[in-house]
Order: sequence, then C-alpha cells, then structure tokens
Amino acid sequence: MISKCLLPAKAFIIYCAISFLAFSASGQSLAYRAMLSTLYDSDFPVIYPNEIERLSKYQILDTREKEEYEVSHLDGAICVGYDDFSEEVFENLNPERPVLVYCSVGARSQDIGKKLVQEGFNVVNLYGGIFQWVNDGFPVYDSLGKTEKVHAYNRAWGVWLNKGEKVY
Repeated sequence: MISKCLLPAKAFIIYCAISFLAFSASGQSLAYRAMLSTLYDSDFPVIYPNEIERLSKYQILDTREKEEYEVSHLDGAICVGYDDFSEEVFENLNPERPVLVYCSVGARSQDIGKKLVQEGFNVVNLYGGIFQWVNDGFPVYDSLGKTEKVHAYNRAWGVWLNKGEKVY
C-alpha cells in the first residue's frame, strides 16, 4: 500500500521540478515584461527588435549617457544623452524619416521620444532597449566594430541582460 501511495507523490514531485525548470527558463522574460509594463506609457509606440526589418530605415537615437554609448550601441546610432539632452538634436533630424529611440530598457528613451513627438517627429521606442536587443541576439558595436560588451547601467539593472559581456 505504501508503494502505491509514493508513486503518485514521486510523479507530482517530478512534475513540480519540470514545471519549475520551465518557469525558470522563461521566468526572467516574464518578469522583464512585467517590469517594463510599469515603465512604459501604454499610448507611446514601441517596436520589438524582431519587428525591425532594417535599421537604416530609422534615424537612431541612443538616449543613454556617452559612457554607456561608448561601450556599445546599435549600428548607426547617434548618442544624444539623457541628462544633457539638448533640443539642438531636433535641428539635425529629418522630419520625413521615422526616429527609433532606445536606452538600456526603454524608460529614458520614452521620455526623450515624447519630446520628439511634441516637435512633430514620428517616433518609436525600442521595446526592452539595448538589453532586449542583445538578449534577442542582435549585434551591437563600439568604435572598433562589432562587440559583445554592453553597458549594464548598474548591477540592479544588469540582471535583465542575459547575453553579452556586462560592463559597469
């Protein structure tokens, strides 16, 4: 009688273990999406990395600080900063071309994107920022070319960067 009782318990334990491993593998992604949903305004447009057919379609603005940009950035991105963002950026953009903004996870870039929208630009925010871009396997560059390094902002935010070499 005891062995019959233990068999379902073992099966349940195995089921729980498999479920835990499956959740762990995707859990960070779920947690990341949940965290991002608290940062993003629902009415500001985002674009997912896998939805971008070609970056050259966009005027790409990196809204992180210069130190972050120098570690790595999207190909063709222009560093406009966040703390020192200047409205002079507006003068150097073509109002006829869409603008892609990004930062580490998308909060700072959304703020800068709102300023651009107020000036009449067509703007989309890169969903999940450079972290999502790299996590999805897309390349980043520094002054020498393609790199694996990504500025992880700080250790607390760096937990969301699963791929690449974290730089603080």
